[in-house]
Amino acid sequence: MDIQGKLNQANGRLRSAKVGVTIEIKGNRLYLRATFPPKPDASKSHPYQQRLALGFHANPTGISLAEAEARKVGALLDCKEFSWQPYLKASGYSLTIGHWIERFEQFHWQTTPRTQASLTTWKTDYQQIFNKLPAQQILTVEALVNYIVTTEPDSRTRKRACDYCYKLAEFADLEDSEAIKRLSGSYSATAVNPRSLPSDLQIAEWRDSLQGSSWGWVVGMLACYGLRGHEVFRLDLADFPIVRVLTGKTGKRFVYPLYPEWAERWNLQDVRLPNLNCSYSNAKLGTKIAGWFYDRKLPFHAYDLRHCYARRCFEFGMAPDWAAGMMGHSVRVHLNVYRAWIDESTYRRVYQAIINRPDRPMPPEPIAKGDCSLPPLTDNSKFS
Repeated sequence: MDIQGKLNQANGRLRSAKVGVTIEIKGNRLYLRATFPPKPDASKSHPYQQRLALGFHANPTGISLAEAEARKVGALLDCKEFSWQPYLKASGYSLTIGHWIERFEQFHWQTTPRTQASLTTWKTDYQQIFNKLPAQQILTVEALVNYIVTTEPDSRTRKRACDYCYKLAEFADLEDSEAIKRLSGSYSATAVNPRSLPSDLQIAEWRDSLQGSSWGWVVGMLACYGLRGHEVFRLDLADFPIVRVLTGKTGKRFVYPLYPEWAERWNLQDVRLPNLNCSYSNAKLGTKIAGWFYDRKLPFHAYDLRHCYARRCFEFGMAPDWAAGMMGHSVRVHLNVYRAWIDESTYRRVYQAIINRPDRPMPPEPIAKGDCSLPPLTDNSKFS
């Protein structure tokens, strides 16, 4: 019998005995769930549903031990003699933030395949937040909140801080972890107004001013192919003007130029990488490129060129799944995030192009009043 079957049997016996405690699996460990009194540092004052970490592995022996512990805990709760102290000490309740991050990372890679995309996500999302936490402090909700409130309210940084700190708090079964969610604010990539993106003419003028430099090649690639910053260092141009991203955030993909005239005019087939260490991580390369745009005070950011490519996909009438595939993200992200940055004037231009097509459908002519006759049947359409 599998572990889930044994767990169901054990919980069935506990229910039959009216113990009031159930066994749960979280990760590869076993927990007890019941209505417990508040933990020593909890903000609540009345008993409520909580988990109790046992430290037992989710295997047949662990389930047997957990069932025995559940009966013991149930009896203590009935007698109102239950105490958290021995369980908190055994479960690592007083461990530091650094220790809990190590445990969380081990659990993360037990449940997440190690791919280029997942490794990038860990480094650029989880690790960037966790590195800013005070590793030597005891992990508490208060310690996490103290870091979160240093970020700007209703910002992407605040939302990411709340998201990843909440995951860490939930993993450690901290009390009142919902307090972290309440700080998240209202930031959403889909709720913002369309950003003021540069026009294609502005992009071309700025790219032409960089003619002959390696950074001009980078700007041209970002503009013409909508690449992420680090992806210009991870390309195969054997089939130019089609380029192939070898190790993007979401794996390999091919990309067509928009406009193909830019690819030819700027000689993008002649690779001219700036003097950066290509062995840098994707995140560091992306930061270097974004920093170059900032230092030169260009009137747009590096990532704006990717948004402009998404806008161009829409203007060219590309199907969302095709555009999403070339940009290396899901259709949901393409529709919910990138389309959110397209302004009204873009929709107006696309609409005008559609209605001015010579082959577009035309409205039907009204039938003359009183003329309700049907067209005659052809020989092939007569009833037999």
